[in-house]
Amino acid sequence: MTTGLDGIVAAETVMSLVDGQRGVLVIRGLPVEDAARTLDFEGVLALLWDGFADTADLKAWLGAARAAAFRHVPRLLPAAAGLPPIDGLRAMIAGLADDADGSPLGLVAAMPVFLAALVRQAKGQAPVTPDPKAGHAADLLRMLAGRLADPALARALDAYLVTVSDHGLNASTFAARVVASTLAGTVASVTAALCALKGPLHGGAPGPVLDMLDAIGGAQAAPGWIEAELAAGRRLMGFGHRIYRTRDPRADVLKSVVAGLSSPRIALAEAVEKAALVALHKHKPDRPLDINVEFYTALVLDAVGLDRSLFTPAFAVGRVAGWTAHVLEQEQTGRLLRPDSRYVGPAPSLAA
Repeated sequence: MTTGLDGIVAAETVMSLVDGQRGVLVIRGLPVEDAARTLDFEGVLALLWDGFADTADLKAWLGAARAAAFRHVPRLLPAAAGLPPIDGLRAMIAGLADDADGSPLGLVAAMPVFLAALVRQAKGQAPVTPDPKAGHAADLLRMLAGRLADPALARALDAYLVTVSDHGLNASTFAARVVASTLAGTVASVTAALCALKGPLHGGAPGPVLDMLDAIGGAQAAPGWIEAELAAGRRLMGFGHRIYRTRDPRADVLKSVVAGLSSPRIALAEAVEKAALVALHKHKPDRPLDINVEFYTALVLDAVGLDRSLFTPAFAVGRVAGWTAHVLEQEQTGRLLRPDSRYVGPAPSLAA
């Protein structure tokens, strides 16, 4: 019996191809390496939505939709006070109605607007109005900091958002498609995806990578620290993946992005990567374990100025492109997703 739906095809999709054996990710026919190099967030959104929604003037529409989403901040923000960012984001997204602001475009636009407002509320600062003419990534950084973003940091964040925009039928995307198949609407579908993303086995992993680097402290300490962790049976954060049996292709994309930034952690990260791969091969020779997307995600988001508590919601800002594309695709099929289960409980007692 297959558990966890491993190997079970639950949907046909044109969105992305994930080949775990070869370490390949293709987004609508474009290798992830090329997508991150040639597209900004608006570009990958247009690519994913192509054939499912009008994308003729998407950048202008998305900017206007961010401005529209900001109108909901006074109503929704107070209820999210005191919540962790991912929970506050989920609460605010769930508070949208099934109208234009709760459409796929409205939800993609709302993510950075609501996230920035949550962060500033926690600091006792007023939310910053979106700039409809700015790029999506640049506007998120501007709304967080209250000033124009460094173009290099905006480009780095753009590359990150493109890289994580879609990744097959992962847990959050599957959750979105199941809800979409009931015709519950995009707000409900994306809210379900956010619930799944919160879990540490899915979107909650990048932050602990920085915790690990902080605990190691220096490059010379990496081999001994890693050996001790593996000997104690503990997991190394940023290594291993449910799908990939070789190197996660997104890791090298983000490694190249962080190499172009001023990150004080890059030398330590490279030393930890090298030591970890040697140690993992020694301790688990029969299990292919390599670096995954979370490792260099942590460095990129740290370098662009995001606190580690924002790593999972920042993931949502990018992945909502894929979630909404899958919702549109699933709704087009008109079929309810309803898998079978195998009963393994006690048999009923038979009357004498």
